[in-house]
Amino acid sequence: MEVQQNPPELVPQAEAAWEWFNAMGAPKFWVAPMVDQSELAFRQLCRRHGATGAYTPMLHARLFLETPAYRAEHFTTTTQDRPLLAQFCANDPDTLLRAAKLVEGYVDGVDLNLGCPQRIAKRGKYGAYLMDDLPLVERVVRTLAGGLSVPVTVKIRRFPCVQRTVEYALMLERAGASLLAIHGRTRAQKRASEVRAEWEHIRAVKQALRIPVLGNGNIRTRADCHTLMDATGVDGVMSAESLLVDPALFSARRLQPGGEYGHLDGCHLLLEYCDLLDLHPTPWRMVKGHAFQLLGAWLTEFTDIRERLNKSHDGWDGEKLRQLTLEVLERIEASGRTHPVPAISARQLARMEAEAAKQRAIEEQDREEAGLAALPGSGGREGCGEGCGVAAAAEADGSVQQQAEQAAAVEEQRQAALAGA
Repeated sequence: MEVQQNPPELVPQAEAAWEWFNAMGAPKFWVAPMVDQSELAFRQLCRRHGATGAYTPMLHARLFLETPAYRAEHFTTTTQDRPLLAQFCANDPDTLLRAAKLVEGYVDGVDLNLGCPQRIAKRGKYGAYLMDDLPLVERVVRTLAGGLSVPVTVKIRRFPCVQRTVEYALMLERAGASLLAIHGRTRAQKRASEVRAEWEHIRAVKQALRIPVLGNGNIRTRADCHTLMDATGVDGVMSAESLLVDPALFSARRLQPGGEYGHLDGCHLLLEYCDLLDLHPTPWRMVKGHAFQLLGAWLTEFTDIRERLNKSHDGWDGEKLRQLTLEVLERIEASGRTHPVPAISARQLARMEAEAAKQRAIEEQDREEAGLAALPGSGGREGCGEGCGVAAAAEADGSVQQQAEQAAAVEEQRQAALAGA
């Protein structure tokens, strides 16, 4: 399908959007919003290694507005943590506006999550499930854009039809969005391992809109970032899952000979993360998730360390994790190998990870439901537990066997890559 190129003239809103985007340095490489994973310490790690913009984890608007403890745990930042977009999930314009006003002085923009595909978002009518009520989406964006002193941005998923995706994006631009990020998968395509993102939709949206556009999907390496930008014309890219494995994915050195992701990089990056934890204390459940991702395939060989990490609890801190990481690093160097020799199969590991992901999803859902139940006037089971972009956060009622099979294929590919296959 052919979509007309942007007209040369820009409406005042689009001019203002570009002035804002350029004033931030026209950031090209963005840390995507990830529940319990794009917290301050991890954002700062990614910024050290090439990320030029970042989103907060997805924030539940009502919990954020009415629960000081929730705000304190989920929203932390510093003057060096910029550009930064605060992402919220919400379906009530007034609640969202009031919540966003609490952060507008500390961020460069406020983002509306229109991409979360998980079951809890469906039940709470948030994220990608707002695609079923576009008048409400338009009202939410207009209310936010008219009531904040900072720009409003949106992150969406595509419809199956390119034309409908473009019409959706144009509606959001008219409603007042100053930047749009589009994920190249549909709401039904929840896990990246299942299907590749469709860049055709991203390209069509970029051609149709006058505001800056970010692309998301199929980003595994720094080279993929440039391929996506060249293929679609977008103004920047974002990554989620791949950054969890390699927070230096956006680094220019990844394009240089010898600068590719190596077998010791995960340990070294985790040690850097431990240093940042000294500056930015972080809930252990978030830290633990990063440790599993960064130590990665080596935990299939060093299963005793995997078990120790699995049993770690809130009494752990950055120093304990640093010592464990140094032990892993010493063992890798002593092995003389660049790849692990698994003591458990990739399929067994994938099953364990799928079960852990299921438990994390249940725990996140329980935390939100408990928080909402404690608020005055909460009679329903509203909630939105998972941000988009993290395949590890499996739906609580999903099939562990199916997830294990999918994850096993990914893990086998990663081990093959480490082995130089």
